[in-house]
Amino acid sequence: MTVGQVGSTKACKMLTIFRDNPSASLLAACGGVYFVYYISRIVKKPIIACQDQRLLKFLKSHCPVIAEKYWPTWWCSESRLQTIFRAIFQTSPPLAYNSEIIDTPDGGQIKLDWAENTGDHRYDDNLRPTVLILPGLTGCSNEPYILHMVHDAIDLGYRCVVFNYRGNGGAQLLTPRTYCAADTEDLELVVSHIKATRPDAPVMGVGISLGGMILFNYLAKLGKDARLIAGMCVSVAWNVFESTLSLEQPLNCFLFNKRLARLLTDTVKKNVKLFEKHYDMEHVLKSNTIRDFDERFTAKVFGFKSVDDYYKQASLHDKVHALKVPVLCLSAADDPFAPFHTIPLKDAEKNDNIAIVVPSCGGHIGFLEGWFPRHKTYMYRWFAQFVDAVFKHGVKND
Repeated sequence: MTVGQVGSTKACKMLTIFRDNPSASLLAACGGVYFVYYISRIVKKPIIACQDQRLLKFLKSHCPVIAEKYWPTWWCSESRLQTIFRAIFQTSPPLAYNSEIIDTPDGGQIKLDWAENTGDHRYDDNLRPTVLILPGLTGCSNEPYILHMVHDAIDLGYRCVVFNYRGNGGAQLLTPRTYCAADTEDLELVVSHIKATRPDAPVMGVGISLGGMILFNYLAKLGKDARLIAGMCVSVAWNVFESTLSLEQPLNCFLFNKRLARLLTDTVKKNVKLFEKHYDMEHVLKSNTIRDFDERFTAKVFGFKSVDDYYKQASLHDKVHALKVPVLCLSAADDPFAPFHTIPLKDAEKNDNIAIVVPSCGGHIGFLEGWFPRHKTYMYRWFAQFVDAVFKHGVKND
C-alpha cells in the first residue's frame, strides 16, 4: 500500500467517524471556528501609543516582546477568565524578605519588605539598582504576581523593595487612616526613605492596579522632583468613573466588585475601634460594592468632598501631560476594570514621557500565555525586559 493510499484510508476513517457521530462533527466544527477566531481576532501585536521616537526606539531596541504577537492561553482568553485563572493557577516563587517598619508623621506605620540580593556580585550593594513595587488594592508583598516580579528582578541582579500599605502585609494599623489611589503622601515618604538610606542606588517604580494608580499620581504630581528614574504601571483604572460603571455591570459585580468590597470591609473590621469614633462603621461594614465603600469610608477618611471628588482626583486619564519621567503602561484592551475607551491613547501621543502598550486581551493583571499558565506570563516578560533596559541603558540616553 502506498503512502497516498494510507492517507486516503485514514481520511475515509475520519469521515466515517464524523458521519456516524454527529456530536464529534459538531465539536470539530466548533473547534475549527474558534481556531479561526483565535488566530484572526485574538492573536495580535499590541497597540503602542508613544509620541517620543527616542522612547519608542528604546523599547524596540531593548524590549523584544514589543515586536511579538501576544498568544494568550487559548482556553481562557476571555477577560474575566484571564483575571480569575491567574489568581487560581499562579505559582508563588519562594522568597525571603528583610522587613522594615517606618513611622509616618501622623503616628502610623508602613512595612517595607526588602529583597536585598546581596549575594549577586554584578553590582556593588551601594550602587545596586532598586525596583520599588506597589501592589494592588488588597495586595501585599506575598501576592504571587509580586513574588514573580521580585524573583525576576533578583535574577537580573537588582534589589527590590515592596511597599505594603498601612494595615497590609503584617503592618499594624495605628491611626484612623488607610490608603487610596489619590493619596501619595505615604509613597513620598517611602521614596525619601529609600533615597536617604541608599543614596547612590538608582530607583524605578512599578505599580500594579491600585499601586499603579498611586505611582502614576505620584509621578504626575511631583514631575521632575519624583526622584525615580522611570515607572511602569500595569492594569490601572484610567478613568475611575468609567471603571466603576464597568465593575457594576451584573457579571463583573458578582465576580469582582462584591468580593473586593468584602475584602476592604474585612480589613477595616479588624481595626473597627480605630474608626468608630469618627465614622458610621456599621454603615461602612454593610458596603456591597467598591463605590459603597469609597463613599462611606475612603472619601471621608481622606477629606474629599464626596466620592465623586475622590474619583476625580484619583483618575489618571487627564494627567498624562504632567509626567516628566519615562513611564511604561501595560493595559489590556479587555480589562473589566478599565474599559478600552478609557485608555488615553491620544494623550499619550502628546507627551514624550509615556508609552502605553495595549494587547488585545489579558483581563485585569491576567496576561496568561501557554497551555497551562502557572509560571511566567506576558506581563512578567514586559516587566523584566523594561526594568533591565532602564537600568542598563537609561531611557533618555539610548
